[in-house]
Amino acid sequence: MSLATVLSRAPMGVDAPEVTVEVNLSGGMPGFSIVGLPEAAVRESRDRVRAALVNAQFEFPQRHITVSLAPADLPKEGSRFDLAIALGILIASRQLPARALDDYECYGELGLSGRLRAVSALLPALIQTGQCRRRAIIPAANQDDADLLPEVPIQTAAHLLDICSALSGRGQWPERPPAPIETPPALPDLGDVRGQALARRALEIAAAGQHNLLMIGPPGTGKTMLATRLPGILPPIMRDEALEVASIASLAGLELGSVLNTRPFRAPHHSASAVALVGGGSVPRPGEVSLAHRGVLFLDELPEFDRRVLEVLREPLESGKILISRAARQAEFPARFQLVAAMNPCPCGYAGDPSGRCRCSPDAVLRYRARVSGPLLDRIDLHVEVPRVPAEQLRAAQAAEASQPVRQRVIACRSHQLQRQGVSNAELQGQALNRHASLAGAELRLLDQAVERLGLSARAHQRILRVARTIADLAESEHIIAAHLLEAINYRKLDRHAV
Repeated sequence: MSLATVLSRAPMGVDAPEVTVEVNLSGGMPGFSIVGLPEAAVRESRDRVRAALVNAQFEFPQRHITVSLAPADLPKEGSRFDLAIALGILIASRQLPARALDDYECYGELGLSGRLRAVSALLPALIQTGQCRRRAIIPAANQDDADLLPEVPIQTAAHLLDICSALSGRGQWPERPPAPIETPPALPDLGDVRGQALARRALEIAAAGQHNLLMIGPPGTGKTMLATRLPGILPPIMRDEALEVASIASLAGLELGSVLNTRPFRAPHHSASAVALVGGGSVPRPGEVSLAHRGVLFLDELPEFDRRVLEVLREPLESGKILISRAARQAEFPARFQLVAAMNPCPCGYAGDPSGRCRCSPDAVLRYRARVSGPLLDRIDLHVEVPRVPAEQLRAAQAAEASQPVRQRVIACRSHQLQRQGVSNAELQGQALNRHASLAGAELRLLDQAVERLGLSARAHQRILRVARTIADLAESEHIIAAHLLEAINYRKLDRHAV
């Protein structure tokens, strides 16, 4: 047999399209060519594969070798096709059984000695391998990826000889070590926060309904402390959500760690660029909004971010995804994150503080607040003040409510939402919002009056309804009443200290 076919997959965002590696041996002058839009690392696999086969004591065919990576119009990058090409040559030259790789997909970079090296961004490919009910062969160095998918039949090996021995029936596959038991990391506890009853309440509502939150207050009042405690009161991450998060982390080259146990919390510095925030590059890579998928994106010192950088958040906040377009290719990454932002009320940070320390001019305050655009603020459901805490509250002996009871309320509230409508309240749209957040006559008039007096947009009108629905769910109320609606409106009512 002079023709062999081996299956693999190419990296393309969180997708992994199937690639058929066809190897043909033909007469004529000996040569080795690879076709199918291979980039530099793929073209260089010719030398790696040749050296690996020779050093592993296999016969390298003295014929013309043509390797086709199909589909031909899909760009191929990276070194992950080395193993598939090498095994294809061995099958085509009859050094391995013709049907040895039926129902297998192969990934791995070959060293010159035949040892297998890890490849990046492998998890999305392995997930789709399992969905196609196939088996996978990967380097032993990618064991962390395999540990996340115990339901997928994955064979790991450290050397090309180990694979060939198992495929030819002369040996057994190396035993796959058991996955380590990951213990959830200890998260900061909400009980550490003293005072700030209004901000704590807003944090619980944000967690219960997956709402965006903006905290405004002087320096040192606990805004960052509150934000870092949000993951500790969020519901546990679900299995399918964890795999999405792990796939994005794999693309970014991050340690997979305990992604199955913890929701991501990303806090980029205010000097971050637009590409760092939403992703990009000549080969599109995920940014902070995607790395925070199914978790929290915390932007401290919000007005200190470049305004053009902040504006790129508007689309993913609405759609839950980000599409990165480049001349050669496009990539779509999920970005359904929960935005938590913090800011000072003025450049010095003390506008409205009872101490009277602020010396900022009205023009300076206006310029500072104008760094955050109205359309971006309109997409944040809850705006809450975080004032300076009196000294006697800081010294209070009685501890505040800890994260665990708050988390139990949040879990119960979120579970009720999923049973009722299939999504969190923050994701309610159209007819589903009208059905599950309907108002009676008096409440409807109250909302209309608030929208008129505060000059709120249609988007703000809908976000008030979603927040009111969450407040009613926390109160275990089937209907939204005036008290729930008033509280939701107050979180949109920006007083003289707000933006």
